Amino acid sequence: MSDDTTLDAVELATELTIAWLSNQNNRVSAEDVPAFLRTMHATVSELSGAGAATDSASEETPPEQEYIPAVTARKSLASKDHIISMIDGKPYKTLRRHLSTHGMTPEQYRERYNLKADYPMVAETYSEQRRAMAHRIGLGQKGRAARAASSEAAAATDKPKRGRRPATAAE
Repeated sequence: MSDDTTLDAVELATELTIAWLSNQNNRVSAEDVPAFLRTMHATVSELSGAGAATDSASEETPPEQEYIPAVTARKSLASKDHIISMIDGKPYKTLRRHLSTHGMTPEQYRERYNLKADYPMVAETYSEQRRAMAHRIGLGQKGRAARAASSEAAAATDKPKRGRRPATAAE
């Protein structure tokens, strides 16, 4: 092979890193760029067949990625009408479906952004609307209806039975 067609792992890793960093959806701090470039170089070298020289570098585990929230926790809950996602900074009435599109559960979301266990996943006004609708259609009334029926049954046993009147002495 000539020198023109040979892939230079450093150049290729640099170009791939630049392309990845230029994507606005990828957020990386400046301190993480060298580590990313090293990882990219090791991967390119391994894929090109020169992996024997970089085996010691590939054994290192990459540091756990630190996620930078798009907004603060306080700002995400500032409105009662919506919750602002810390992933993309957009408002949502409920975060559950949004999180599932990112392959996360509410617990993973709370863990990723160091949120308390009681951090809500649904906007306050939306929750109130759903609650009012549930009361209107009678959800949650089964227990009350059962208690009312048992109290009516107990009251019915206290009344005298219907039927023939007992005979009186005057007859």
